[in-house]
Amino acid sequence: MNAPLEKRRNIGILAHIDAGKTTTTERLLYYAGRTYKMGEVDEGTTVTDWMPEEQRRGITITAAATDFVWRDCLVTLIDTPGHVDFTAEVERSLRVLDGAVIVLCGVGGVEAQTETVWRQADRYRVPRLAFINKLDRLGSDFFRVVREIEDRLGATPLVTQLPVGRERDFRGVVDLVNMEMVLFDGSPPAIEQRRQPVVPELLDEARRWREKLEEQVAERVETLTEKYLDVGRLDETDLRTGIRAATLSLKGVPVLCGSALKCIGVQLLLDAVCDYLPSPGEVAPAVGRDPDDEKREIECPPDPEAPLVALAFKVAFDRYDELVYLRIYSGRLRQGRRVYNPRQNKKEIVSRIYRMLANRKEEQLAEAGPGDIVAVSGFAHTVTGDTLCESNHAVVLEPMRFPPTVMSMAIEPRSQADRDRLVESLRKFAREDPTFEVKNDPETGQLVVSGMGELHLEVIKHRLLEDFGVDANVGEPRVAYKETIAAESEAEGRVIQQTGQRGAFAVVRLRVRPAELGGAVRFLNLMPAATPPKIRHRFVAAIERGVLDTARGGVVTGYPLINVEALLLDAEEHPVDSDDVAFEAAASMALRRAVESVGAVLLEPVMSLEAVAPAQYLGDIIADLNARRADIRQVGERGELRVVSARVPLSEMFGYSTALRSLTQGRGSYTLEPSGYQQAPRKVYERWVL
Repeated sequence: MNAPLEKRRNIGILAHIDAGKTTTTERLLYYAGRTYKMGEVDEGTTVTDWMPEEQRRGITITAAATDFVWRDCLVTLIDTPGHVDFTAEVERSLRVLDGAVIVLCGVGGVEAQTETVWRQADRYRVPRLAFINKLDRLGSDFFRVVREIEDRLGATPLVTQLPVGRERDFRGVVDLVNMEMVLFDGSPPAIEQRRQPVVPELLDEARRWREKLEEQVAERVETLTEKYLDVGRLDETDLRTGIRAATLSLKGVPVLCGSALKCIGVQLLLDAVCDYLPSPGEVAPAVGRDPDDEKREIECPPDPEAPLVALAFKVAFDRYDELVYLRIYSGRLRQGRRVYNPRQNKKEIVSRIYRMLANRKEEQLAEAGPGDIVAVSGFAHTVTGDTLCESNHAVVLEPMRFPPTVMSMAIEPRSQADRDRLVESLRKFAREDPTFEVKNDPETGQLVVSGMGELHLEVIKHRLLEDFGVDANVGEPRVAYKETIAAESEAEGRVIQQTGQRGAFAVVRLRVRPAELGGAVRFLNLMPAATPPKIRHRFVAAIERGVLDTARGGVVTGYPLINVEALLLDAEEHPVDSDDVAFEAAASMALRRAVESVGAVLLEPVMSLEAVAPAQYLGDIIADLNARRADIRQVGERGELRVVSARVPLSEMFGYSTALRSLTQGRGSYTLEPSGYQQAPRKVYERWVL
């Protein structure tokens, strides 16, 4: 279907793990007529969880895109993972989406990963609506979850529906916008919607919430404020218009409710997507920069006649092809044409353009325009975050930012034939996943792969051994430690070799100091300006390379140096004997001496933990966490459950899922999220360094 821009919706389904994202997605696709049968997560038959590893585990690992038509709108939907190890999938999806549906569990409410995806959506200024799911479950509480949206997410919930019945008696909703009760009769998938007036026992409460909704909208939408003050109320049309305006301006979040498993409220959620979430033309135009002048901004309007601008947000491999997923912001992408990748300084050929249904090439397109999310084959160089444009109108869009890896494991093939297959498989993984890294350990000669956590690496291992058929030995996961310094220091590096022929000469003086950079070493040239300069410009670049290369390999502990500023104070060159190699060596020497003089501090990754379990297991959980060097921050309540929030070293969390199941008889759950680095205690330093 070719829909006008105002009838497009590009949305994502986001949530904490087990909130019901994929089940909700399956129901949306079914009721929109995109699929003829509802898939079930427990049976491994869902459309968007297509990978064998997803079907085995019953979780979403990779974001999957599809589209469907509801009413007169063409909706492109991306189902994203809920586990923090695969947060990169959420990050790159949000970067290209115009709106989002946040699914919350009616029992669990706002959980740790809910807060994470909410912050990600805030960062990209994505309008969203909330769907409180699983209201048929024992312990569900719609009004508690609404309060948590306000208290924990800092949002303004615009409650547009109220539940009819509770837990096993949940059977429908009160639609506050048109003041009707919508009941859902029958068993899935043969569910019938029945609209009727609100019953007397719910009418007073419905009126109170309707009045509150009108007040909230009038406060946030200036065009309706005066009418509300004059008349004292808003009619259905005004209210619907006002909710949409508040949502698009990020001043409010429409809240709906239902049970995806029982197919209650799904069609109303589809209506809300069309009514309240923006089209590509209603969000701020993408803004890029001139690759030759970073200060010059270039606006990319959603105009098919404008120059082409598209962002590559995902790379995926199938059995025959490498596909690059693009979001098109301006212009037209046509099959067979050449496009320009300014970051790689390469031209790519658009061999095929596909509209996808998860991993299936559903339809081949001759062209795609603004607002389209499509997959393209034929690209050889483009990776996640690259911009595609026209060579005579070069633009670079802001790429996605991904967190650093926190865990690694060694992997080695059992034969030379397996090595070739292993290297090729790892290359594909690295192109697919920007949070997956591969490097050679110079000491052992082993290949070391790094990822976002234990589950991330476990999934990679299973895909290598089972899906790709690579025969390899895999080591135990190891934590990605870092090093830094706690004090300022200066040192000099000198490379002076005088021989009968051309020698080597370079003198570099550096100052190093701690800095809260949140990542790698930063190099600054503080040499006084002079005419002519004291050393040639290319030697300054060589000094920077020497500093950064040495920092990446570790100075004292063997782990990468982070959160340090390296300041170039002085340098000397020889008109004949100086070259880039000498200055790189002198810079490396100066950095090592400066760090060694104050001593390196070993840093270990720390995670934010949220453990949830029935109250009777609280003492055992806290005792176990204390033994793992956890810093208990808060113990809260969530109905009959207890929630423990803590910061805990990642190295202490191996096997925690098994331990928690044992402590709680299988009734506990937890989430981990990277929370930075802290100084490791002496016993850890002695184990991993000395």
